[in-house]
Amino acid sequence: MKKARLFEKVNESVVCKACARKCILSKGQIGFCGVRKNIGGNLYLLVYGKVIACNIDPIEKKPVMHYMPGSRIFSIGTTGCSWACAYCLNFDISQRREISGIEMSPKEIVEGAISNNCQGIAYTYNEPSIFIEFASDVGRIAKKKGLINIFVTNGFYTEETVKEVKKFLNCATIDIKGNANLDFVRKYILIQSPQPIFDTLLQLKNSIHIEVTDLIIPKIGDDTEDCKKLCKFLFDNFGPDLPLHFLRFHPDYKLLNIPQTPIETLEKHHKIAREIGFNYVYIGNVWGHPYENTYCPECNNVVIGRFGFSITSWNLDDKNNCKFCGYKIKVFGRPIEKP
Repeated sequence: MKKARLFEKVNESVVCKACARKCILSKGQIGFCGVRKNIGGNLYLLVYGKVIACNIDPIEKKPVMHYMPGSRIFSIGTTGCSWACAYCLNFDISQRREISGIEMSPKEIVEGAISNNCQGIAYTYNEPSIFIEFASDVGRIAKKKGLINIFVTNGFYTEETVKEVKKFLNCATIDIKGNANLDFVRKYILIQSPQPIFDTLLQLKNSIHIEVTDLIIPKIGDDTEDCKKLCKFLFDNFGPDLPLHFLRFHPDYKLLNIPQTPIETLEKHHKIAREIGFNYVYIGNVWGHPYENTYCPECNNVVIGRFGFSITSWNLDDKNNCKFCGYKIKVFGRPIEKP
């Protein structure tokens, strides 16, 4: 436990500034996330230094396809979350309202990443903005050691959180659910509006590398008109080179009655994004699908072949230009070991 930094005192209450809920907490109260508490008129982060999940992952699992491909990433998470997604794959930790995990200091996390030959640290499994002070302390040390920092996040931020992550973050995967449909987010996520996500995207624009994912849930979050609206917003504000991922839903948690997303539905969403003008559109959670690959926007040849989280072919020159036609592919960095 450690005193938080992102909060404001209002008489004997505090206003948490970690996420867009901005919970107002009287003495003894804990925020919606379950990990930020008003103790004696100050806000404390109960999971500071408490790591509930820790793994080494390929960067493609985040999913990040266009930033340091092939990198090994030291992934950590805590308990709690600012959302209450009815379909969460990590519900056991994200919806757990119990402070648990192993003690790891920021320095120990960075040392763990380095000793395991990782090129970066990902803050994932639950929503990293709720433990922003802990993530920031880890991230600043990691940055000094030459490691990259990645958030896998819902983007439901405040301006204060945006300002904080800009100090250390290199890359973020922003997870948009159900095409950001208003009824969907209210019923299945328990937030009033997706607008803070869009605000965060715009505030982070040109500051870090961003990739956007959209989980497509059959029947309740797969409307093609919503997809068109979302893609239009992203295209108008970020242009054609923003990597966009449509992810297959698998039944879990409270939505076991909904089947996994038909591949045809994912392909419809892929087609919409391509017709709007995006150059790099992916289908996720369908290993072996052709749309796991990166295609050259100019000649349509596969420039980065993938199977699941593995790179199977690399057809870019030393400057990341297409080997077939010379087109400049918007990929930052190169594999540690090319296939």
